[in-house]
Amino acid sequence: MSEKIVLITGASSGIGEATASKLVAEGHKVALTARSEDKLTQLVQELGEDFAVAFACDATDYDALKDVVERTVMHYGRLDVAFANAGTGVSKAGTEKGDPKQWQKMIDININALLYTAHASLPHLRKTQGQFILTSSVAGRMPLKGSIYGASKWFAYGFGQNLALEMAQWQGRCTTITPGMVDTPFFDEPKPDKLAADDIADAVYYAISADARANVREVHVMPTQMDS
Repeated sequence: MSEKIVLITGASSGIGEATASKLVAEGHKVALTARSEDKLTQLVQELGEDFAVAFACDATDYDALKDVVERTVMHYGRLDVAFANAGTGVSKAGTEKGDPKQWQKMIDININALLYTAHASLPHLRKTQGQFILTSSVAGRMPLKGSIYGASKWFAYGFGQNLALEMAQWQGRCTTITPGMVDTPFFDEPKPDKLAADDIADAVYYAISADARANVREVHVMPTQMDS
């Protein structure tokens, strides 16, 4: 497979960081964005400036995110893949006992940042007949009692299905990743018996490695060890 230029949001840790490392190891080049400039700078140093570039921004700021996309294209000359990975959860579960302020932050990241990434990147992906990848969740494929987080991931899942049909009009591809629980900084306590961020990085690599005739529409990854 020829070298691909991949933009990753939420790239400073967890799934985003693991995916950047995986793709560079497999011969691709990445543009990284997240709010933490220090972490991004360190990651670029680890991956090498010939293979990675970083632009710090808040993905919920449309103008800033669009600027990142434009700077990525200016730096590399094109964009082949956009991976909308930025996401967050809430500490207070449920609807009645939930915190509307936390909901607002989560919706901004899990929904608006996803839409912003798509809107800003699609004109460039159209030029390369490229691919849009997004991180939803198993929580977006099943009902969870009172889960506002799950509902935000239902949106992400549905959006991915709809976007795949839209992109197919110009031979673009869209892949929705739906992981089960992943051991990342998303959680306060380690989850060593669950998926690793590297497992999701492998899923992203699988999706972009498919032949152009094959649109990997969804990759659903669950831990082998399930709760009883």
